[in-house]
Amino acid sequence: MGKNEANSMILESIEPELKTDALKLMNGSHAVIRSLIAEGVKTIFGYPGGAIMPVYDAIYDYQEEINHILVRHEQGAGHAAEGFARISGQVGVCLVTSGPGATNLVTAVADAIIDSTPLVCVVGQVAKHLLGTDAFQETDVIGVTMPITKWNYQITSADEVPEIMAKAFYIAKSGRPGPVLIDITKNAQSEMMTKPFVYKFCEKLLGYRPRLVPKQEQVEKAATLINQAKRPFLLFGHGVKLAGAEQELIELVEKTGIPCASTLLGLSSVPVNHPLYAGWLGMHGNYSTNRLTNECDVLIGIGLRFDDRVTGDATRYAKQAKIVHIEIDPAEIDKIVKADAPVVGDAKEALKMLMPLLTPNSHQEWLNRFKALDAEEKDCITTPELAATTEKIKMAEVVRMLSDKTKGEAVIVADVGQHQMVTARYYEFKRNNSFITSGGLGTMGYALPAAFGAKVGDPSREVVAIIGDGCFQMTLQELGTIAQSGLPVKAIILNNNYLGMVRQWQQLFFEKRYSFVELQNPDFITIAKGFGIAGHTCDQRENLSDSLDKMLQSDKPYLLEVIVEKEENVFPMVASGACVSEIRLK
Repeated sequence: MGKNEANSMILESIEPELKTDALKLMNGSHAVIRSLIAEGVKTIFGYPGGAIMPVYDAIYDYQEEINHILVRHEQGAGHAAEGFARISGQVGVCLVTSGPGATNLVTAVADAIIDSTPLVCVVGQVAKHLLGTDAFQETDVIGVTMPITKWNYQITSADEVPEIMAKAFYIAKSGRPGPVLIDITKNAQSEMMTKPFVYKFCEKLLGYRPRLVPKQEQVEKAATLINQAKRPFLLFGHGVKLAGAEQELIELVEKTGIPCASTLLGLSSVPVNHPLYAGWLGMHGNYSTNRLTNECDVLIGIGLRFDDRVTGDATRYAKQAKIVHIEIDPAEIDKIVKADAPVVGDAKEALKMLMPLLTPNSHQEWLNRFKALDAEEKDCITTPELAATTEKIKMAEVVRMLSDKTKGEAVIVADVGQHQMVTARYYEFKRNNSFITSGGLGTMGYALPAAFGAKVGDPSREVVAIIGDGCFQMTLQELGTIAQSGLPVKAIILNNNYLGMVRQWQQLFFEKRYSFVELQNPDFITIAKGFGIAGHTCDQRENLSDSLDKMLQSDKPYLLEVIVEKEENVFPMVASGACVSEIRLK
């Protein structure tokens, strides 16, 4: 069956009256909603306002086809759409008004572009004749978002709607995914189309042709380097998840015996108990994976950008190694790390082509080097962190106990900071596509709305947000969204009354000059109860297990606050400007 046939079947199943309605003229707002329905969209996260009101009026007529979720802040709409997209594999959709509505959305759009999350953001705008006059709630959202979108466009006529919406979805989800923003003037929403509504799915665009299938000669060169390697090391990132290439990745490492390690966003693509999984990369990643990056002879990167959190000082990164870089975005090739064998294409397609060319192998002696350094890290850091050696609970204890109770299979949505790093280190991911966080932008406040979006995207999975006390106060208003939905989103606040990561840096590199990092926090549980969400505080180690059970067993939203050690530091650590082989254990 061809793609157009499949799309037609989807369209007819969702819109049985489309053929009749296509003979009628409709206004731009109804065309927007018809376009969303044609694309199979069933959920929108949004917040109404003056400049987008005609579209909201149109939604009223399609409430059986479209589930609109009213958030409490436009940033929350964007992060919820991100969480939805990350867990479901579909395009997340958000709908907001002009001016402050649009600018409130900008943080989420910037987050989505750097983490390759597909969004279509529909934003209201003042009428065409008012553009450029500084009209009420007018902002040049096209200019503002041009650097942080894959594409943006301003619709000024109702007749443009079907074509532009089709392009928006195609661009958002094809190639390297990302956000697209459509700015639609109020007159274009209200005026009637001059021709019947016809939706044509976009399958190609002039000048935009992302390569999915790599060139054979590139794959062959990569295979030659891998087959010749004595100490190969494979690094994988978010691109593996986006391509759905987890199984192909596992088959490759099992055939070749190559140890593999994950970036932050790649976590959960390979189960942590796989014998060839070496751990996590980066500033607070594992000791072995960072150290041995500068000892391997062939470094294979799949679906990652080699960003600064992975490389440390890029001028001293893996200089001894030949580099194989498999990446769908050609702009990322040679941007930071020079590739000896670049392979441009979709990770799944690339691995399928690569597999028959690889020689079965094992690298036990090399793998033993990882195990030796892992043992050193365990003795120095992991065992003490998980032991009851302090008066107050430690973050690692909470995360590991949660991991045990959920058997490593929950969807974990981490916010940004120390708790994020501890979660990445101590949650033992056993199921793929189980970790969602803000990676490239590092957006505080991401987790609560993103966890809600993830639960909407896959209600069958247990979703737990792990949030710091500082992060929670960035977007806690989205408790209202969660309460109104009734979905059993669980959230854990690891409360140390500090902006913990900043405090750690001030302790280690600024002579303990703690400048504006201590927080006087509110009563989080009372706030949650004000929204109608149950919760409680755990401040004693002997109560932690029962507290987690109570949260997990709830069939409604639940907030658990855990009072943790006030001045914990997260190790290992690659200091800013240091080389990955200079990673510190303390």
